[in-house]
Amino acid sequence: MIYLLDMFGVAVFAISGALTAGRKGMDLFGILVVAIVTAVGGGTLRDVLLDRQAFWISDPTYLLAILTGAAAILVYIKYFRPPDGSLLVADAFGLSLFTITGAQTAELAGVSAPIVVVMGVMTGTAGGAMRDVLCAEVPLVLRKEIYATASIAGATLFVVLTRFEVVDIFVVPASMALIFALRLAAIRYDLHAPSVTLGDGHWPAPRGKLKKGA
Repeated sequence: MIYLLDMFGVAVFAISGALTAGRKGMDLFGILVVAIVTAVGGGTLRDVLLDRQAFWISDPTYLLAILTGAAAILVYIKYFRPPDGSLLVADAFGLSLFTITGAQTAELAGVSAPIVVVMGVMTGTAGGAMRDVLCAEVPLVLRKEIYATASIAGATLFVVLTRFEVVDIFVVPASMALIFALRLAAIRYDLHAPSVTLGDGHWPAPRGKLKKGA
């Protein structure tokens, strides 16, 4: 079941990447590149840090799922207009699924609890960050959106439930549901994390030019 969910999550993130690239007017090759990077970027970074072979190299079926998802959305938008907010909802689901599958992978690797959380968040957010950079946007994870915060909350819940040996069948759905609910609530009610704005008054005055020979 986890394998099928992971495959579905890859396809969802590929759709998210393809929609973002298509909105930027990229050609077919550019759309596919962004879709692939969005889908496998976070998991690849996680596997490299855990000294594992990248998951999509071990199982090329993931690439097939990516191409299928990207192709399906391209055909769909040719004839239909995507519902408002569909990109955000797809991204929220991908975030919840990838965060928890990333945390599971780290847990199986035997790393400490904080690293499980870090790996989960990295898996969930890094692909989207790479997507935004390629599409010349400020990564969502670096804005005041409740995005990484939701991922951290879900990964932390996963670690807590796992450490208390809660039945496995409840751990993954509960952790994913928390992330998905937080992200959707942030979208629906326009919730934001506190931001810090530094105006000119917060910076020290520039020093005068050095004199010649000083």
